Amino acid sequence: MNAQMKPGQSGDFRLLIGGKLVPGAAGTVDVINPATEQVVAACPRADVAQANQAVAAAKAAFPAWAAKSIAERRALLMKLADAIDAHTQELAPLLTQEQGKPLGGAFFELMVASANIRGIAAHDLPPVVLKDNDEAKVVRVRSPLGVVAAITPWNFPVIMMVTKLAPALLAGNTIVVKPAPSTPLTSLRVGELCAEIFPAGVVNVIADANDLGGTLTSHPDVAKIAFTGSTATGRKVMASAAPTLKRLTLELGGNDAAIVLDDVNPQEIAPKLFFAAMVNSGQVCLAAKRIYVPEKIYDAVCAELAKIASAAKVGNGLEEGVDFGPLQNRMQYEKVKAIIDDARAQGKIIAGGEPHAGPGFFIKPTIVSGLPDSARLVCEEQFGPVMPVLKYKTLDEAIARANSSEYGLGATVWSASNDRAYEVAMRLETGTVWINKHLDLPPDVPYGGTKQSGYGVELGQQGVEEFTQVKIINLAK
Repeated sequence: MNAQMKPGQSGDFRLLIGGKLVPGAAGTVDVINPATEQVVAACPRADVAQANQAVAAAKAAFPAWAAKSIAERRALLMKLADAIDAHTQELAPLLTQEQGKPLGGAFFELMVASANIRGIAAHDLPPVVLKDNDEAKVVRVRSPLGVVAAITPWNFPVIMMVTKLAPALLAGNTIVVKPAPSTPLTSLRVGELCAEIFPAGVVNVIADANDLGGTLTSHPDVAKIAFTGSTATGRKVMASAAPTLKRLTLELGGNDAAIVLDDVNPQEIAPKLFFAAMVNSGQVCLAAKRIYVPEKIYDAVCAELAKIASAAKVGNGLEEGVDFGPLQNRMQYEKVKAIIDDARAQGKIIAGGEPHAGPGFFIKPTIVSGLPDSARLVCEEQFGPVMPVLKYKTLDEAIARANSSEYGLGATVWSASNDRAYEVAMRLETGTVWINKHLDLPPDVPYGGTKQSGYGVELGQQGVEEFTQVKIINLAK
């Protein structure tokens, strides 16, 4: 593989269909480097016929793959984790060029991806005896579903790909992966690795111009959709899957609250809050997007956050010393700029917020104080490096405001007292609450959303079980 390319170079990317690396029948789509707005590579574009071929290949490969023992499937997944580790020097620069994140962040994503494969592969799906007496023996087993379609986002392309692929394959399913059209390249390279490891048809990777999602979500031979993306698109996925009653895992949007209690040290807490909101330039569904701070330390926390934001270096992720890269695409860039303009009109920008001159979708880390809860930056999921710091008088008030969102993906609570923080956590309407830390997502712990933030869970034993069908075997004695 040759992952470090000059602008416009094709890099000989191929789709993976039925064990073969093939060009796109619909031509190619240019992948843009968000730091330079130049073409990174021409990505092969599948047509509807190739999407159907990928599903057919996965369907044909399913019986033999499902018949393998879980130990055999686990061994091949471990080989994939080893292969990703062996190719990080090639994959990381490619990931930075298509996604925008600093090179260190790209290496970190690849490390987490391989660790997640190993962690997920460590799970098992043993039969469970529910009843065994003189009259009957009842056993619960878990069977694979069949063909899984994984539709993945552009913020963490490799992590989100393997977080779906690993449990699907471990459980005995076969898979068709469709990465986001703006970040398909690293996923296609991982597809090349899969071609060398798995039997033909077990893993298929196609790329599109955002036009094949409906083909997969409505396909009668696809048994399950695993989707990560916006809530609006998640609703469309669910509707498209409804006629065939597909199983679904939907990891959707979030507007995560961070509640700071009055017993913290502003200087100690500010760097942690900043990371929670700004990691990956804020392009994280589980990022802290609304920061609630009590009156008595509000000004001090704001001042510390502004200081950290002002010192951050924004630039091309391939350059040394860069803390934050660009937003991944122009549409998101324009959306975040509009949200900043709205925040400027309703609150006070105390760091960042200046327009960027020159190429690239860069937005400096921006801190905003004094906003009303009706501001776009508070109501919407900004998915960018912009942090609203919101003042509250009582803890009950803060919790009520945090819960007022239609989203319920994650939250954080910050306090010198774990007991106080735990009491707050119990009252928050979210799928995950972290206390005095953020974005801790080990592969053996599930996560998922409530309300409009999704359906089902990923990671952990429950995440593997999402890719299975419960079967009850009831034996008479």
